[in-house]
Amino acid sequence: MNTKLLWLWLVVIAIGAFFAIERLVNGPAISPPIDESPSEVATSSYVGATADDIRVLTPQASDTISSPLVVTGEARGPWYFEATFSAVLVDWDGLIIAEVPVMTAEDWMTTDFVPFRVEIPFARPAYGDRGTLILQKANASGLPEHDAAVEIPIFFEQ
Repeated sequence: MNTKLLWLWLVVIAIGAFFAIERLVNGPAISPPIDESPSEVATSSYVGATADDIRVLTPQASDTISSPLVVTGEARGPWYFEATFSAVLVDWDGLIIAEVPVMTAEDWMTTDFVPFRVEIPFARPAYGDRGTLILQKANASGLPEHDAAVEIPIFFEQ
């Protein structure tokens, strides 16, 4: 009877030692919380485009926004089609919160920069503080090689 009890204790100790060593090697099982503060440094990303195609003055990357969001800047004429391109506001998970056309009253049939301004009304997402403003080049052809966008990470005001 004492031999069985001794073996049971050895197995329990071996299992405990295994988990203790595994934790030392791999770290804690629970990952640290993600800091969702606006103090993080983020930058805008260009997909199929550069800062020489479109310049966004407001909002800037990591800005905290509220509704209505005012977006201003300038884009080269080829960014527009019929004086319009699209603005999409998404939450942290990519769910579309708002989508509006961005229009200019200026002559867009040029290769020069053409100013734009749009107000985007939106309802703050119920979950998460992060989001992205996506400005999409007008692509009348529908061909993927003509797609372009600038993505600006933002934070929603609480």
